[in-house]
Amino acid sequence: MGICENAAYLKGLFDGYEIDKNTKEGKVISMLLDLVSDMADKIAALEADNKELHEYVEELDCDLGAVEEDLYFDEDEDDYDDLNDGEDYEGEDGEYYEIECPSCGEVVCFDDSLDPDELLCPACGEKIGGIEICDGVCATCSEDCKENI
Repeated sequence: MGICENAAYLKGLFDGYEIDKNTKEGKVISMLLDLVSDMADKIAALEADNKELHEYVEELDCDLGAVEEDLYFDEDEDDYDDLNDGEDYEGEDGEYYEIECPSCGEVVCFDDSLDPDELLCPACGEKIGGIEICDGVCATCSEDCKENI
């Protein structure tokens, strides 16, 4: 039984017991049952609205996923996996890198066609200097780094 049915059942019990609504107790019980009935109706309406909104959000999420795939990814699923790793990945046009701007903390993406020493942060406009592109043989690399290249 749902909440509305339970409220109606309680009201039916109250009417069935023929409690005098003119007594103090009868007035209180009658008012409480009216309140419970109104609350049950509101809750049922909210549940219906919530279900409708949930279905709508699911539909939007599905549509947005399709748009994201169309805009950002081609048929090569490896690009999608690599992009979500937060690491460098090889695309059709070359290798891409992600770094964090030391001035504002914005994550900046660039490819190997840009000179890393001349890179400007698109968010704050500051020059991001001192970038070293790791090819597995730099001084700061560990043995684990060479295995990932």
